[in-house]
Amino acid sequence: MGLITGVCTFLYHLPQIYKWLLKPYYIASFFMTIAFVLIRKAPGLCEHLATQREDGNSCDFDWRELEILMFLSAIVMMKNRRAITLEQHIGNVFLFSKVANVILFFRLDIRLGILYLALCVAFVMTCKAPLYMGPEYIKYFSDKTIDEELQRDSRVTWIVEFYANWSSDCQSFASVFADLSLKYNCAGLRFGKVDIGRYGEVSQRYRVSTSPLAKQLPSVVLFQGGREIMRRPMVDTKGRAVSWTFNEENMIREFNLNELFQKSKKLNKRGPHEVFPFLPAVPCY
Repeated sequence: MGLITGVCTFLYHLPQIYKWLLKPYYIASFFMTIAFVLIRKAPGLCEHLATQREDGNSCDFDWRELEILMFLSAIVMMKNRRAITLEQHIGNVFLFSKVANVILFFRLDIRLGILYLALCVAFVMTCKAPLYMGPEYIKYFSDKTIDEELQRDSRVTWIVEFYANWSSDCQSFASVFADLSLKYNCAGLRFGKVDIGRYGEVSQRYRVSTSPLAKQLPSVVLFQGGREIMRRPMVDTKGRAVSWTFNEENMIREFNLNELFQKSKKLNKRGPHEVFPFLPAVPCY
């Protein structure tokens, strides 16, 4: 039954997935992922490649290449156990396949290895993963508007994502955050985003590090009356984020979104302290 549900869900979203995969970033990544297989199997080309097979068939994989491909499959399966979105699954396949291709090409011919590595570098520098462009109820802040918006109405609760466009984790979380905004946005509960990769002052003001080593991207913070109430992931004394999985289930549970949504709809005649008694006030430093 679960398999049937999964297949039906996939078929329902197939047009959207098809349109998404036709973007240049994914087309180029796909061909770079299968580059070694194409060259090893291409008639007229594979006959001129070196091989360690005992039968001398250079158009088929030797035992060492099969080992590398099997190891790649195992790594991808392990990494995808923690993947949440389709983007994360596909991103893991692309990333580790390219690493395996570099190893395979260098082993086959150092000139091919250098050429493929140069293509990878050029790809990273010129081709960025497409940003989420789906429906959402999210207000985008700048360094000049975020403070004013968060403090404009003390009755309104804001859930704000601090992100950077270059972060793959932020790109993967974008669709989840957008879906939450569509489900829970109301007059008293608003969703916002601010690009701290662009606005460095905001990063310092709200204590969200953009360093890849800190692993604080994305950070989601709940504000009321301009004051921080809670954030995820939490940060330890060394400035590193405590491991936390950014999926819809965790967001709903940790931020009490169902309860918060019901109480936020009653803001017309009630004050903020009556509406949110369950949220402890934490000062914003």
